[in-house]
Amino acid sequence: MPLHIAWRILTHQKGRTALALGGIFIAILLIFVELGFFIAVPQGGMLIYDHMRFDLLMASNKYIFQGQSWQFPRQRLDEVGRNAGVAQINPVYFGGAKWQDPSGGLRIDISVIGFDPKAKLFAGADGDSQIAILERPDTVLVDSQTRPIFGPLQPGRVVDINGRRITIGGEYVLGTGFLGLGIALASEANFFRIFPNRPPQTVSFGLVTLKPGADPDAVARELRAALPNDTRVFTRPELAAHEVSFWTTRTGTGLIFGSGLIVAFIVGIMVLYQTLATQITRQLPQFATLKAIGYSNAFLNAIVLIEALLMMVVAFVPALAAALGVYS
Repeated sequence: MPLHIAWRILTHQKGRTALALGGIFIAILLIFVELGFFIAVPQGGMLIYDHMRFDLLMASNKYIFQGQSWQFPRQRLDEVGRNAGVAQINPVYFGGAKWQDPSGGLRIDISVIGFDPKAKLFAGADGDSQIAILERPDTVLVDSQTRPIFGPLQPGRVVDINGRRITIGGEYVLGTGFLGLGIALASEANFFRIFPNRPPQTVSFGLVTLKPGADPDAVARELRAALPNDTRVFTRPELAAHEVSFWTTRTGTGLIFGSGLIVAFIVGIMVLYQTLATQITRQLPQFATLKAIGYSNAFLNAIVLIEALLMMVVAFVPALAAALGVYS
């Protein structure tokens, strides 16, 4: 009975109801858009790691995020390699460099990641042809998602990276996330050519692959107990939790989108409340009649709640569809 009455009230004046639904649609769409932005923040922070092959990640105890990863002694990799559950461990080097066209122009920040190409650490750069390219002297692969400001990325183009002439060997598909404007992959040898002052006795990350059947949490505990306090060990879930916490609570991007989500939620509640208040005000004579003929306050409250639910459901579906369109 309350459902039937609530539906008749909403359909009695279709034009006004449509306007009310439009306001709720905008409010829900705003919440979805802000929620999508907010969720995308930590996903951007994990983008690089999601394309790396590892079970455990070793990092400096000063690690903040990829762009501020610091370094730890390379000998820690050998110490970890002695653990019975470890199958393989590979060093990864990270550095921020300056990119410039040899003819001059802007000096653009670019992130350079160095690793052993034969280890096939990156899912997007593990083909035989890409491995052969990375092993060429003074050659890098550039992320195809790199910003247009870097210019054409065709193979054979020569650029200056940190003042050294480097050849673009090709592209790979990864995505830069929040690491800046672009990312270049290099072999270990080429990385140290680009960063000649970088001590080879230190590494940025250690990617640990475990033996089949080994428990990542158990091995991580063993490694933490055995290693000095200059090194941290993350499982994948722990790394994801760290990145989510950092990007959502300690960066301007996360705080802006988090605040936007809260504001959107408050605005949505206010719009729904105002819409319901207007609907009820217009229908006061009908509610008074129902009250006069004996219906209880609980019955009338049920009608109002069902009205709210109906309007939210009707506005939710198109708002979700529109939000998915924005996401894509």
